[in-house]
Amino acid sequence: MNLQFGDIQETALIPLAIKASETARPNARIKDLKAKEIIDTLGVDVSKYDPFLSHEGVVARTIMFRDQLIALLKQYPDAVCINLGCGFDDKFSQVDNGRLQWFDVDLPDQIEVRRKVYEDRNRCVMLDGDALSSDWTKVLPSSDMYLVVMEGVLEYFTKEQVKTCLNMLCDCFPHGYLMAELHSPFLEKNSKHHDAVKNTNATFGWGTKSGKEYLELEPRMTLISENSYNEEMKKYTIRGKLFAIVGKNINNRLAVFKW
Repeated sequence: MNLQFGDIQETALIPLAIKASETARPNARIKDLKAKEIIDTLGVDVSKYDPFLSHEGVVARTIMFRDQLIALLKQYPDAVCINLGCGFDDKFSQVDNGRLQWFDVDLPDQIEVRRKVYEDRNRCVMLDGDALSSDWTKVLPSSDMYLVVMEGVLEYFTKEQVKTCLNMLCDCFPHGYLMAELHSPFLEKNSKHHDAVKNTNATFGWGTKSGKEYLELEPRMTLISENSYNEEMKKYTIRGKLFAIVGKNINNRLAVFKW
């Protein structure tokens, strides 16, 4: 694997480091052997990207996104699935039902680095694409249903960029679901206090109190469900339970939209 530390954006290192360290635990709640392989290959100390709350949050969101995708694929087993802003994420291997068509989409420089780690697989293809532009959608096969995943992406967008993205999805795909990670106005104002993101140059974009605020930007969408990561985090540790109380409205959420 011809991968260097500088190849990976710091925000991508956070979930990678967390998935790798969780995978290495005896009673791992999620397994991501590719993340572990990448971190082992880099051979650098990434512990600053793996503090407790971020660790529990990434584990929770991985489980929640996986389970939501599996549920939707039971309804739409032949769907076209798009991991938009995929980074190094490998959801395909978590949810593949043997029928879906999967596209890992990200900016050209990120896909170039991703290709050092992954190869295209049967029904799982990498594509250069921008969440704010529709060019890449023209090469996708037509389908009765599109399932779009945006995990750890929209939280870095401005309100106007979120609107552009939502409008693009509804314009390009006749029917679909969007599974999106949303964050709070508190985090929008406090990137420098986030236990992992503070160690990067990234800052959070537009934060919302409810996914309903997205509907004002794209009326073609409806909000199907919205669940805080606290719901999963509180299952495992005392600190997770405490944070679910203290940080009730602070933690990120998985919102599911349909159009």
